[in-house]
Order: sequence, then structure tokens, then C-alpha cells
Amino acid sequence: MARKPMAPVEMSLWRRTPPAVFPALLGLFGLGLGWRQGAVALELPSEVAELILGGVTLIFLFAFLAYLVKFFWRPPVAIEDLRVLPGRAGLAAMILCLYLLVLTLHPYIPNLLNLFYAALIGHLLLVILLIWVFLSGPPEQRRVTPVWHLSFVGFIIGALAAIKLNLGPLSLLLFAITVLMAAAIWAVSAERLITERVPQPLRPLLAIHLSPAALFGLVAQSQDLEVVAVGFACLSAALLAALVLHFRWLTVSGFSALWGAFTFPLAATANLWLTLGGVWLYPGIAALLAATVLVPWIAYRVLKLWLSGKLAVVTNAATA
Repeated sequence: MARKPMAPVEMSLWRRTPPAVFPALLGLFGLGLGWRQGAVALELPSEVAELILGGVTLIFLFAFLAYLVKFFWRPPVAIEDLRVLPGRAGLAAMILCLYLLVLTLHPYIPNLLNLFYAALIGHLLLVILLIWVFLSGPPEQRRVTPVWHLSFVGFIIGALAAIKLNLGPLSLLLFAITVLMAAAIWAVSAERLITERVPQPLRPLLAIHLSPAALFGLVAQSQDLEVVAVGFACLSAALLAALVLHFRWLTVSGFSALWGAFTFPLAATANLWLTLGGVWLYPGIAALLAATVLVPWIAYRVLKLWLSGKLAVVTNAATA
């Protein structure tokens, strides 16, 4: 009896690296930075924060390298990934992780201007490419979704990095532009949330609306705009309360890679509240503890899906 030849094993780890892995890594970066701020606010040792940030840096660099291999193998895969929602969210999160990498490494390597400008240029190129994909694709691709915050408002994370690199005027410019963008996205999304039914699998993405409020507050506080920072802290508290109250509605379809959307917003909110201190200190501690439980659990499940090859399949990632 002739032996049946073995089916070729697809090298999905490299040729089909799913961008959907990066939102969870974004959340892990946020958790580490939240613990770094928590250590300052609570006068705790910083080792826990640095351990988290060191680990996520290594994981991110491996994932980033894996996607670069896929991209250089066949560059059009980036456009193909941008045509699907998980790919758009993932590629934007990948760029935002570079800004967070600057914040992570800054205490050890103060001069990171080259990395910052590389991230900023890459972000601009991504936005240009995304606009081209929208204009050349079907009309339904142009619908405003919470993922737009990652692509168009995500420059606000660059504003945080710019402050660390003594680029105050650039930080204020990014702050002003992204506030307007976020307001427009919030307005359109609120109108559609009232008038249209959100499909169950896409409901976790609504958590992304929380991120800009927290990040605007962090930038405002860094620029000594304390009243503005408190205003965004109140907005973040209202949004987080709404998400908690509707958590069962948000998660009714069960776990998916889109749960990565829950990770960074919660960690960023904890960071803002801990930064403000005062009456925000204990809510910040509670949010940080919640993030410490939720973020690693989601990241573990997403990374497990990636390493098993299933994440690329379920998120329809392009193949090089």
C-alpha cells in the first residue's frame, strides 16, 4: 500500500503573521506603564513594572520581526491586511506599540529620537495607505468604527512620547489635532450606537472609545493643564462605568481576538487616575488591579491562538 505523502506545513508564524496579535501586546505595554506609575504613586518598588515591560518588549520585538518578515516576503500583504477589520486594528496597534516602546526605554536610553521619528513616519504612512484602501474599496469599508481611534487618534500616544523627548510644541500640536478627530469619531459612533444594532462579535471594539479620554488626560496633565486632565478623567470614568455595566452585552458572543480591545483602554485609564492622585488614587488602584487580572489573561489566550496558527485563520490574516 502506497504511503500517503504528508501535507506541507504552512509557516503561519512567519508568512501569515496575524496583525491581531498586537492589540493584546499594546495592552501589556499599557499594564507595565501603569505599574510604573503605580510604583511612583504608591511608593512601591519598581521591579514589578520593569519586569512586565521587559517581558512585553521581548514579545513585541519578536512579533514585530515576524510581521516584517511577512511584509518583506510580499509587501502587498499590508494592503490585504488593511482590508479587514482585525488587520486594520492590528497594524495600527503595532505602530502604537513603537511609541510605547519609546516610553518604556526612555529611563534607560534617554535619546530615542530616531525611534520616535521612525514610529511617527510609519504611522503617517499607515494612515495614508489606510485612506487609499478606504477610497479604493467598497463603501462599507469607510464606515466609522472604534478602530478609527487607533489609526487616526493614536498619534496622541506619540504626544506622550514627545513630552519625554522634550518636544513640547509637537506634543501640543498632536494633542489639539487628535482631540478634534476623537470628538468627530465619538459623535458619529454615538449616533450609530443609538440608531443601529451593533453585531455581537464586534461589540468588544466599543471599549476602544475609552482610550482617547485616558490618553488626552495623561497628555494634559503632562502639559500642566490640570483642569483639562480632570475633565478627561471624569469622561474616562463615565465611559468605563458604561462598559462595566454593559460587560455581559459586550461579551455575549464569547472570547475572540477582538477582546484585545479591552486591554489597553483599562490600563491607560488606571495610569491616568494614578497620575492625578488625590481622589483618583483609589479608583486608579482598583483599575490597575483589574487590569493586572484581565490584561495578561486576554494576552495569553491571544498569544496561544497565534502560536497555534489559529489566530491567522480566525482573523483572516493575509499570507505572504
